[in-house]
Amino acid sequence: MFSIFGKKKDGPAEKKPIWKETLDVVVSAAVMALLARSFLVQAFTIPSGSMEDTLLIGDFLFVNKFLYGAKIPFTEVRLPGLRDPAPGDIIVFRPPNERQDYIKRCIAIEGQSVEVRDGVVYRDGVAVEEDFTKFMGGAHPPRWISPRNFGPVTVPEGHLFLMGDNRDNSKDSRFADVGFKDWKQTGQGKAVFIYWSWNTERKFPRFDRVGDLIH
Repeated sequence: MFSIFGKKKDGPAEKKPIWKETLDVVVSAAVMALLARSFLVQAFTIPSGSMEDTLLIGDFLFVNKFLYGAKIPFTEVRLPGLRDPAPGDIIVFRPPNERQDYIKRCIAIEGQSVEVRDGVVYRDGVAVEEDFTKFMGGAHPPRWISPRNFGPVTVPEGHLFLMGDNRDNSKDSRFADVGFKDWKQTGQGKAVFIYWSWNTERKFPRFDRVGDLIH
C-alpha cells in the first residue's frame, strides 16, 4: 500500500544499523543507571578506619537513597522519604562545598541530648548499649584522638549528631569543625549491605563479609 505521496506506508520496518542499535542500548542503560544512582541506590567505598570494626577499609557497600527521600540532582529539593533518620542508622553524608562522602552512625536526632563520659554515650541521660564500638588499637594508627568526654549538648532541629564506631579514631560531631549535621542538606542515604570487600593490605577479597547487612 502506498500513501498519497507515493511512499510505502505499510510493510516491514526498516532495520537500524548495528551501531545505532548499540548506541541506543548504551544510552538507555546509562540513563537507567543515572536514575537509579540518583534516586534509589548508590555504591560507596569505605576509605578510612573510623567505622571499624563495623565497616573496614576496602568494604564496598550499597546506600539506600529513597529511604530518607533522595535529593533531586543540582537542586536543594528532597523527595518525600519513607522515614527520617533514626539513632543507630549508619548514614552517608556529604558536607557542603565538599566532593567527598563520609559515613558515620547516627547517635541522636533533633531535640535529644547527647553526652559522652569516659567513652560511654548517654542519650537523654540514659547510657546507650553499644556492643559495636571499638577503642584504640587496630591495624591503622589514629589520625587524631577523639574525645572520650563531651557535652552534654542538645541536637538542633533538623540536625543529627553523628559518631564513628571506632570511637578513638573518628572525626565526627564531637569536633567543632564537624558539629551537628543538617541531614536534609547533607544526607545521602542509609548504608544497607556490603556487596564486596577487599583487604587492601593482603590484596585479597574478604569473602566472609560479602552480603553482610549493616547495622
